[in-house]
Amino acid sequence: MFYSGGLLLRVDDFDYTLPQELIAQTPVEPRDASRLFVLPLEGGPFRHATFRDLPDLLRPDDLLVFNDTRVLPARLFGVRPETGAHVEMLLLRPLEEQVWEVLVKPGKKVKPGSTVTFGDGLLTAEVLDSTDFGGRVVRFTVDGGSRGCGVASASASASAHAGSDTGITLAEAFEKLGRVPLPPYITAELADPERYQTIYSAATGSAAAPTAGLHFTPQLFDALEQRGIKTCFLTLHVGLGTFRPVSTDIVEEHQMHAEFYSISPATAARINEHRSAGKRVVAVGTTTVRTLETAADSAGQLSARSGWTNIFIYPGYHFKVIDALITNFHLPRSSLLMLVSALAGRERVLEAYQTAIGLQYRFFSFGDAMLLI
Repeated sequence: MFYSGGLLLRVDDFDYTLPQELIAQTPVEPRDASRLFVLPLEGGPFRHATFRDLPDLLRPDDLLVFNDTRVLPARLFGVRPETGAHVEMLLLRPLEEQVWEVLVKPGKKVKPGSTVTFGDGLLTAEVLDSTDFGGRVVRFTVDGGSRGCGVASASASASAHAGSDTGITLAEAFEKLGRVPLPPYITAELADPERYQTIYSAATGSAAAPTAGLHFTPQLFDALEQRGIKTCFLTLHVGLGTFRPVSTDIVEEHQMHAEFYSISPATAARINEHRSAGKRVVAVGTTTVRTLETAADSAGQLSARSGWTNIFIYPGYHFKVIDALITNFHLPRSSLLMLVSALAGRERVLEAYQTAIGLQYRFFSFGDAMLLI
Protein backbone atom coordinates (compact mmCIF):
# COMPACT_ATOMS: atom_id res chain seq x y z
CA MET A 1 0.00 0.00 0.00
CA PHE A 2 1.26 3.46 -0.84
CA TYR A 3 0.32 6.86 0.55
CA SER A 4 1.70 10.10 -0.82
CA GLY A 5 -1.21 12.51 -0.77
CA GLY A 6 -0.36 13.54 -4.32
CA LEU A 7 3.25 14.32 -3.43
CA LEU A 8 6.25 13.23 -5.44
CA LEU A 9 8.89 12.42 -2.87
CA ARG A 10 12.51 11.62 -3.53
CA VAL A 11 14.45 9.26 -1.31
CA ASP A 12 17.27 11.81 -1.21
CA ASP A 13 14.91 14.04 0.78
CA PHE A 14 15.26 11.61 3.70
CA ASP A 15 19.04 11.43 3.78
CA TYR A 16 21.37 12.73 6.46
CA THR A 17 25.00 12.24 7.47
CA LEU A 18 25.69 10.38 10.70
CA PRO A 19 29.14 10.19 12.29
CA GLN A 20 30.15 6.54 12.60
CA GLU A 21 30.95 6.89 16.28
CA LEU A 22 27.26 7.67 17.06
CA ILE A 23 26.10 4.21 15.96
CA ALA A 24 25.55 2.46 19.28
CA GLN A 25 27.42 -0.85 19.44
CA THR A 26 26.26 -1.96 22.88
CA PRO A 27 23.11 -1.31 24.94
CA VAL A 28 23.16 0.97 27.97
CA GLU A 29 22.65 -0.44 31.45
CA PRO A 30 20.09 -0.39 32.83
CA ARG A 31 17.79 -0.35 29.84
CA ASP A 32 15.86 2.75 30.91
CA ALA A 33 19.04 4.82 31.37
CA SER A 34 19.04 5.69 27.66
CA ARG A 35 18.40 9.28 26.65
CA LEU A 36 14.98 10.41 25.41
CA PHE A 37 14.58 13.13 22.78
CA VAL A 38 11.12 14.74 23.06
CA LEU A 39 9.65 16.17 19.86
CA PRO A 40 6.35 18.04 20.44
CA LEU A 41 4.01 17.33 17.54
CA GLU A 42 2.19 20.63 17.94
CA GLY A 43 5.37 22.69 17.78
CA GLY A 44 7.60 24.23 20.37
CA PRO A 45 11.19 23.55 21.38
CA PHE A 46 12.73 20.10 21.57
CA ARG A 47 13.21 18.71 25.07
CA HIS A 48 15.66 16.20 26.48
CA ALA A 49 15.10 13.62 29.17
CA THR A 50 16.06 10.13 30.30
CA PHE A 51 13.88 7.19 29.26
CA ARG A 52 12.92 6.43 32.86
CA ASP A 53 11.27 9.89 32.89
CA LEU A 54 8.65 8.59 30.44
CA PRO A 55 5.76 8.30 32.94
CA ASP A 56 6.05 12.00 33.76
CA LEU A 57 5.95 12.89 30.05
CA LEU A 58 2.67 11.04 29.49
CA ARG A 59 -0.88 11.64 30.71
CA PRO A 60 -2.38 9.35 33.36
CA ASP A 61 -5.01 8.16 30.87
CA ASP A 62 -2.66 7.39 27.97
CA LEU A 63 -2.57 3.88 26.49
CA LEU A 64 0.77 2.39 25.46
CA VAL A 65 0.60 -0.32 22.77
CA PHE A 66 3.56 -2.73 22.55
CA ASN A 67 4.73 -5.33 20.02
CA ASP A 68 5.41 -8.54 21.94
CA THR A 69 7.28 -10.39 19.18
CA ARG A 70 10.43 -12.32 20.06
CA VAL A 71 13.51 -12.59 17.85
CA LEU A 72 14.23 -16.00 16.35
CA PRO A 73 17.71 -17.51 16.74
CA ALA A 74 17.67 -16.87 13.02
CA ARG A 75 21.37 -17.04 12.04
CA LEU A 76 22.42 -20.52 10.97
CA PHE A 77 25.97 -21.50 9.98
CA GLY A 78 26.36 -24.51 7.71
CA VAL A 79 28.29 -26.06 4.85
CA ARG A 80 27.55 -27.22 1.34
CA PRO A 81 28.17 -31.01 1.43
CA GLU A 82 29.36 -31.16 -2.17
CA THR A 83 32.07 -28.49 -1.73
CA GLY A 84 32.59 -28.03 2.01
CA ALA A 85 32.08 -24.28 1.53
CA HIS A 86 30.78 -22.37 4.54
CA VAL A 87 27.33 -20.78 4.26
CA GLU A 88 25.43 -18.39 6.51
CA MET A 89 21.63 -18.52 6.36
CA LEU A 90 19.25 -16.01 7.94
CA LEU A 91 15.63 -17.05 8.55
CA LEU A 92 13.10 -14.45 7.41
CA ARG A 93 9.65 -16.06 7.51
CA PRO A 94 7.86 -19.40 7.02
CA LEU A 95 5.89 -19.80 3.80
CA GLU A 96 4.38 -23.20 4.59
CA GLU A 97 5.23 -26.16 6.79
CA GLN A 98 9.01 -26.70 6.66
CA VAL A 99 9.43 -24.09 3.88
CA TRP A 100 11.07 -20.77 4.74
CA GLU A 101 12.18 -17.62 3.02
CA VAL A 102 15.81 -16.93 3.95
CA LEU A 103 18.81 -14.81 3.09
CA VAL A 104 22.00 -16.66 2.17
CA LYS A 105 25.64 -15.54 2.23
CA PRO A 106 27.40 -16.01 -0.13
CA GLY A 107 24.23 -16.07 -2.19
CA LYS A 108 25.58 -16.38 -5.72
CA LYS A 109 26.87 -19.90 -5.19
CA VAL A 110 23.81 -21.21 -3.36
CA LYS A 111 21.42 -21.76 -6.24
CA PRO A 112 18.12 -23.66 -6.51
CA GLY A 113 18.81 -27.37 -6.29
CA SER A 114 21.72 -27.05 -3.87
CA THR A 115 21.70 -28.16 -0.24
CA VAL A 116 23.20 -26.83 2.98
CA THR A 117 23.67 -28.87 6.16
CA PHE A 118 23.88 -27.59 9.73
CA GLY A 119 25.07 -29.15 12.98
CA ASP A 120 26.83 -32.16 11.48
CA GLY A 121 23.73 -33.08 9.51
CA LEU A 122 21.14 -32.48 12.22
CA LEU A 123 19.43 -30.01 9.90
CA THR A 124 19.41 -29.83 6.09
CA ALA A 125 18.11 -27.05 3.84
CA GLU A 126 17.21 -27.77 0.23
CA VAL A 127 17.14 -24.59 -1.89
CA LEU A 128 13.91 -24.53 -3.91
CA ASP A 129 13.84 -21.09 -5.52
CA SER A 130 15.10 -17.49 -5.51
CA THR A 131 12.99 -14.50 -4.40
CA ASP A 132 12.46 -11.05 -5.87
CA PHE A 133 14.28 -9.59 -2.86
CA GLY A 134 17.45 -11.58 -3.48
CA GLY A 135 16.67 -14.27 -0.93
CA ARG A 136 16.02 -17.99 -1.25
CA VAL A 137 13.12 -20.33 -0.58
CA VAL A 138 14.32 -23.46 1.23
CA ARG A 139 12.78 -26.65 2.61
CA PHE A 140 14.21 -27.78 5.94
CA THR A 141 14.58 -31.41 6.97
CA VAL A 142 15.45 -32.43 10.54
CA ASP A 143 18.06 -35.19 10.95
CA GLY A 144 18.17 -35.72 7.19
CA GLY A 145 14.88 -37.59 7.18
CA SER A 146 11.59 -36.97 8.94
CA ARG A 147 10.31 -33.41 8.82
CA GLY A 148 9.13 -32.00 12.12
CA CYS A 149 6.58 -29.21 12.23
CA GLY A 150 8.40 -25.89 11.91
CA VAL A 151 5.59 -23.46 12.74
CA ALA A 152 2.46 -23.78 14.78
CA SER A 153 0.58 -21.61 12.28
CA ALA A 154 1.19 -19.04 9.56
CA SER A 155 1.93 -16.58 12.34
CA ALA A 156 5.65 -17.02 11.71
CA SER A 157 6.06 -18.33 15.23
CA ALA A 158 8.81 -20.91 15.39
CA SER A 159 7.01 -22.93 18.04
CA ALA A 160 6.48 -26.55 17.07
CA HIS A 161 4.91 -29.71 18.36
CA ALA A 162 5.33 -32.48 15.80
CA GLY A 163 8.83 -33.96 15.83
CA SER A 164 11.19 -36.00 13.70
CA ASP A 165 12.16 -39.62 14.22
CA THR A 166 14.85 -38.42 16.63
CA GLY A 167 12.30 -36.51 18.70
CA ILE A 168 13.62 -33.06 17.81
CA THR A 169 11.38 -30.54 16.08
CA LEU A 170 12.43 -27.98 13.52
CA ALA A 171 11.89 -25.22 16.07
CA GLU A 172 14.12 -27.06 18.53
CA ALA A 173 16.75 -27.46 15.82
CA PHE A 174 16.67 -23.70 15.23
CA GLU A 175 17.05 -23.08 18.98
CA LYS A 176 19.93 -25.54 19.21
CA LEU A 177 21.87 -24.39 16.15
CA GLY A 178 20.86 -20.76 15.60
CA ARG A 179 22.12 -17.48 16.97
CA VAL A 180 20.14 -14.29 17.54
CA PRO A 181 20.90 -11.99 14.59
CA LEU A 182 22.15 -8.45 15.06
CA PRO A 183 21.93 -5.67 12.45
CA PRO A 184 25.01 -5.36 10.20
CA TYR A 185 25.94 -1.95 11.64
CA ILE A 186 26.54 -3.59 15.05
CA THR A 187 29.97 -5.18 14.91
CA ALA A 188 30.50 -5.83 18.63
CA GLU A 189 29.61 -9.23 20.07
CA LEU A 190 26.63 -9.17 22.43
CA ALA A 191 27.52 -10.67 25.80
CA ASP A 192 23.89 -11.44 26.67
CA PRO A 193 21.59 -12.30 23.72
CA GLU A 194 18.57 -11.38 25.86
CA ARG A 195 19.59 -7.72 25.55
CA TYR A 196 18.35 -7.90 21.95
CA GLN A 197 14.93 -9.01 23.25
CA THR A 198 12.31 -6.88 24.97
CA ILE A 199 11.52 -7.96 28.53
CA TYR A 200 7.92 -8.67 27.46
CA SER A 201 8.73 -10.67 24.31
CA ALA A 202 6.40 -13.65 23.98
CA ALA A 203 5.66 -14.73 20.39
CA THR A 204 8.79 -16.00 18.63
CA GLY A 205 9.01 -15.13 14.96
CA SER A 206 11.05 -11.97 14.22
CA ALA A 207 14.26 -11.59 12.27
CA ALA A 208 14.97 -8.33 14.13
CA ALA A 209 13.92 -6.77 17.42
CA PRO A 210 11.24 -4.08 17.81
CA THR A 211 13.93 -1.83 19.22
CA ALA A 212 11.77 0.91 20.74
CA GLY A 213 10.75 -1.64 23.37
CA LEU A 214 14.32 -2.43 24.42
CA HIS A 215 14.29 0.57 26.80
CA PHE A 216 11.56 -0.76 29.09
CA THR A 217 12.32 -2.34 32.48
CA PRO A 218 10.07 -3.96 35.12
CA GLN A 219 10.57 -0.88 37.30
CA LEU A 220 9.42 1.38 34.46
CA PHE A 221 6.29 -0.72 33.93
CA ASP A 222 5.57 -0.34 37.65
CA ALA A 223 6.00 3.43 37.39
CA LEU A 224 3.66 3.57 34.40
CA GLU A 225 1.01 1.63 36.29
CA GLN A 226 1.33 3.87 39.34
CA ARG A 227 0.84 6.88 37.08
CA GLY A 228 -2.39 5.37 35.73
CA ILE A 229 -1.01 4.70 32.25
CA LYS A 230 -2.53 1.64 30.59
CA THR A 231 -0.76 -0.94 28.43
CA CYS A 232 -1.72 -3.59 25.89
CA PHE A 233 0.07 -5.85 23.40
CA LEU A 234 -0.13 -6.99 19.80
CA THR A 235 2.26 -8.95 17.60
CA LEU A 236 4.08 -8.12 14.39
CA HIS A 237 6.94 -10.39 13.37
CA VAL A 238 9.63 -8.04 12.12
CA GLY A 239 11.31 -8.83 8.82
CA LEU A 240 14.60 -7.38 7.64
CA GLY A 241 12.80 -5.60 4.82
CA THR A 242 11.47 -3.13 7.38
CA PHE A 243 14.99 -1.88 8.10
CA ARG A 244 16.65 -1.97 4.70
CA PRO A 245 17.40 1.38 3.00
CA VAL A 246 15.04 2.33 0.21
CA SER A 247 16.92 1.69 -3.06
CA THR A 248 14.57 3.46 -5.48
CA ASP A 249 14.94 7.14 -6.36
CA ILE A 250 11.23 7.88 -5.88
CA VAL A 251 9.69 6.99 -2.51
CA GLU A 252 6.42 5.78 -4.03
CA GLU A 253 8.24 3.15 -6.09
CA HIS A 254 9.58 1.29 -3.03
CA GLN A 255 7.94 -2.02 -2.13
CA MET A 256 7.77 -3.21 1.46
CA HIS A 257 8.39 -6.81 2.47
CA ALA A 258 5.26 -8.44 3.95
CA GLU A 259 5.21 -9.20 7.68
CA PHE A 260 2.76 -11.22 9.77
CA TYR A 261 0.71 -9.52 12.50
CA SER A 262 -1.95 -10.49 15.03
CA ILE A 263 -4.29 -8.42 17.22
CA SER A 264 -6.26 -10.14 20.00
CA PRO A 265 -9.90 -9.37 20.83
CA ALA A 266 -8.83 -7.90 24.20
CA THR A 267 -6.32 -5.53 22.61
CA ALA A 268 -8.73 -4.42 19.89
CA ALA A 269 -11.45 -3.76 22.46
CA ARG A 270 -9.16 -1.81 24.79
CA ILE A 271 -7.87 0.45 22.01
CA ASN A 272 -11.38 1.08 20.64
CA GLU A 273 -12.70 1.95 24.11
CA HIS A 274 -9.75 4.24 24.73
CA ARG A 275 -10.19 6.12 21.46
CA SER A 276 -13.97 6.38 21.95
CA ALA A 277 -13.28 8.11 25.27
CA GLY A 278 -11.06 10.66 23.50
CA LYS A 279 -7.87 9.41 25.13
CA ARG A 280 -4.45 9.10 23.48
CA VAL A 281 -2.99 5.96 21.96
CA VAL A 282 0.81 5.90 22.13
CA ALA A 283 2.52 3.37 19.87
CA VAL A 284 5.75 1.83 21.12
CA GLY A 285 7.72 1.41 17.91
CA THR A 286 7.08 1.75 14.20
CA THR A 287 6.09 -1.92 13.96
CA THR A 288 3.19 -1.22 16.32
CA VAL A 289 2.20 1.76 14.17
CA ARG A 290 2.19 -0.33 11.01
CA THR A 291 0.08 -3.03 12.67
CA LEU A 292 -2.53 -0.64 14.03
CA GLU A 293 -2.80 1.37 10.85
CA THR A 294 -3.14 -1.81 8.78
CA ALA A 295 -5.85 -3.34 10.95
CA ALA A 296 -8.01 -0.24 11.45
CA ASP A 297 -10.98 0.62 9.26
CA SER A 298 -11.46 4.08 7.77
CA ALA A 299 -12.91 5.33 11.07
CA GLY A 300 -9.97 4.00 13.07
CA GLN A 301 -11.88 1.10 14.61
CA LEU A 302 -10.02 -2.15 15.21
CA SER A 303 -11.20 -5.74 15.21
CA ALA A 304 -9.37 -8.87 16.28
CA ARG A 305 -7.54 -10.12 13.22
CA SER A 306 -4.32 -11.52 11.86
CA GLY A 307 -2.69 -11.51 8.46
CA TRP A 308 0.15 -10.04 6.42
CA THR A 309 0.93 -6.39 5.95
CA ASN A 310 3.18 -4.51 3.55
CA ILE A 311 1.82 -1.09 4.44
CA PHE A 312 4.23 1.74 3.53
CA ILE A 313 3.67 4.95 5.48
CA TYR A 314 5.35 8.18 4.43
CA PRO A 315 4.46 11.91 4.33
CA GLY A 316 0.92 12.43 3.10
CA TYR A 317 -0.47 9.54 5.12
CA HIS A 318 -3.40 10.25 7.48
CA PHE A 319 -3.03 8.33 10.75
CA LYS A 320 -6.22 6.62 11.90
CA VAL A 321 -5.31 5.22 15.32
CA ILE A 322 -2.15 6.56 16.92
CA ASP A 323 -1.66 9.94 18.58
CA ALA A 324 1.97 9.64 19.67
CA LEU A 325 5.01 7.45 19.08
CA ILE A 326 8.02 6.15 20.97
CA THR A 327 10.79 5.12 18.59
CA ASN A 328 14.55 4.97 18.13
CA PHE A 329 16.62 7.00 15.66
CA HIS A 330 16.50 5.40 12.20
CA LEU A 331 18.84 4.87 9.28
CA PRO A 332 19.07 7.47 6.51
CA ARG A 333 16.82 6.81 3.49
CA SER A 334 14.87 4.13 5.38
CA SER A 335 11.13 3.49 5.35
CA LEU A 336 11.17 3.93 9.15
CA LEU A 337 12.49 7.48 8.86
CA MET A 338 9.75 8.14 6.31
CA LEU A 339 7.09 6.84 8.70
CA VAL A 340 8.32 9.12 11.48
CA SER A 341 8.35 12.01 8.99
CA ALA A 342 4.73 11.26 8.09
CA LEU A 343 3.80 11.83 11.73
CA ALA A 344 5.93 14.87 12.57
CA GLY A 345 6.90 16.38 9.19
CA ARG A 346 10.08 15.71 7.24
CA GLU A 347 11.81 19.02 7.93
CA ARG A 348 10.95 18.89 11.62
CA VAL A 349 12.27 15.34 11.95
CA LEU A 350 15.50 16.07 10.09
CA GLU A 351 16.00 19.15 12.26
CA ALA A 352 15.56 16.95 15.33
CA TYR A 353 18.08 14.44 13.96
CA GLN A 354 20.66 17.17 13.39
CA THR A 355 20.07 18.42 16.92
CA ALA A 356 20.50 14.90 18.28
CA ILE A 357 23.74 14.47 16.34
CA GLY A 358 25.05 17.72 17.76
CA LEU A 359 24.21 16.54 21.27
CA GLN A 360 25.87 13.15 20.73
CA TYR A 361 22.75 11.02 21.00
CA ARG A 362 23.33 7.33 20.26
CA PHE A 363 21.66 6.02 17.09
CA PHE A 364 19.92 2.88 15.80
CA SER A 365 19.02 -0.41 17.54
CA PHE A 366 20.98 -0.01 20.78
CA GLY A 367 20.78 3.77 20.70
CA ASP A 368 18.65 6.39 22.42
CA ALA A 369 14.94 6.95 21.94
CA MET A 370 12.60 9.66 20.70
CA LEU A 371 9.13 10.53 21.95
CA LEU A 372 6.91 12.24 19.37
CA ILE A 373 3.92 13.56 21.29
